Amino acid sequence: AIQKLIQEAFETIEYSDHQEHLLVERLRKSTAYIPELALVATIDEQIVGYILLTKLAIENKNVIIEEQVLALAPVAVSPTFQGQGIGGKLILEAHEIARKLTYKAIILLGHQDYYPRFGYRQTAAYNITLPFEAPEENCMLYELYSNSLKNITGIVKYPRVFFE
Repeated sequence: AIQKLIQEAFETIEYSDHQEHLLVERLRKSTAYIPELALVATIDEQIVGYILLTKLAIENKNVIIEEQVLALAPVAVSPTFQGQGIGGKLILEAHEIARKLTYKAIILLGHQDYYPRFGYRQTAAYNITLPFEAPEENCMLYELYSNSLKNITGIVKYPRVFFE
């Protein structure tokens, strides 16, 4: 059900490679997977939304800071239910759980007009970069605690399964 939801949610998005559902399956089988941060939204027992946060690392001068930072990928809402705040509720709930699990921040590549409403800022403001070419305005992060990334800079290290 989750695979189908993700496929449908990303079907009409122009910047999507339409392979998000395959990425989710690979992530769920990897060591980056955190069951508490795979959330679903339901209406009348039907899955209408999904969000997944997985472990990341940041590397700076060959020093790797592991398991303190998360990737948000993907958040998906069934086209029938989009525009009703479901994605936002999933994001906020994921923030709350990640905070309780003592993670420092969440990093994503996403729409520059959507994610800032949840407190995301460009990674460049933190001297953190993604390991691939992407428009700066789409590379964002959210600190789960004030100054949680103080003195942490470098390049994001995604789990290998992101690139398979």
